[in-house]
Amino acid sequence: MQALTVQPGKAGTLAVGEVEEPDPGPGELLVDGLAIGVCGTDKEIVAGQYGWPPPGRESMVIGHESLGRVAVAPPNSAFSPGDLVVGVVRRPDPVPCRACAHGEFDMCRNGRYTERGIKEIDGYGSQRWSVETDYAVTLDEALAEVGMLMEPATIVAKAWEQVRRVGQRAYFEPQRALILGAGPIGLLAALLSVQQGLDTHILDRVTDGPKPGIAAALGATYHHNDIDDVAARLEPDVVIEATGAGPLVFGAIANTATYGIVCLTGVSPAGRKLRIDAGTINRELVLENDAVVGSVNANLRHYRQAADALGKADKDWLASLITRRIPLQRAQEAFAAHSDDVKVVITLDGSS
Repeated sequence: MQALTVQPGKAGTLAVGEVEEPDPGPGELLVDGLAIGVCGTDKEIVAGQYGWPPPGRESMVIGHESLGRVAVAPPNSAFSPGDLVVGVVRRPDPVPCRACAHGEFDMCRNGRYTERGIKEIDGYGSQRWSVETDYAVTLDEALAEVGMLMEPATIVAKAWEQVRRVGQRAYFEPQRALILGAGPIGLLAALLSVQQGLDTHILDRVTDGPKPGIAAALGATYHHNDIDDVAARLEPDVVIEATGAGPLVFGAIANTATYGIVCLTGVSPAGRKLRIDAGTINRELVLENDAVVGSVNANLRHYRQAADALGKADKDWLASLITRRIPLQRAQEAFAAHSDDVKVVITLDGSS
């Protein structure tokens, strides 16, 4: 069968080629791959900047934003042939740490976790793949064209869960949210914000292309001005930061409402320096009871939350996030950025 492979740590090794068919063990599903989404992590792996191959191998099948259809299911499982499914990305470490032992493997404390298509396990970028029934989640059939958005939706489902948990340290009834970045993570964060009934605002530097229209169709307000201007006017109760851009991170922290919560989901590049007034930021965080929390990855609970959120969403709106669909044989094209890209998808079933 055909799969999308790369040699982690070596740029220029992305290839489509033959790999062995999966051989599902007891308690595993055999799945016909439909599509994978492409994200920044995939691009870093392809560029040789990130990723770890399975032990004893140089190459790895990439793709962690999965979507497939069950071909064979174990007897007496909760799955049936034809079910639309996604595979969970992370697996708990084998020790395990206490967080992993309690099902919170997204919060692994010793770093011995593994991840499909990222760290030491083949991903979902193949025409067929297998997955343990404990790490597969079914999706509504209505999501057959957009279900690869599930994994990025889990990231923001966890982010919003973290915000709620921090907020519940005291009275918490947020009214306004500011989402920084109108990529897939930012737009999905805005979707969950709107679903919670919040006055939702999105800030992105892009002034044309599909993003402003996607935001408007969601019912969110789109901004492209300076962070200090926008955040100071809005004084948001919650900020979900999805860019990793230093000026946006600190501009948001400095301009929330009293008892504001900033959740960081974007990863900043190392080595870039920024002059900030650390004393003023510290003073405001303390005197206004503000909070800043980082959030990454997701566990099974967040996958179920994301499945629920996508199931409730307007399917045409979700489809608008997917700006290019590239067949597997031309997968290289998915890693060349276009100015109007939002989410790029690689199809695995021969469709385009």
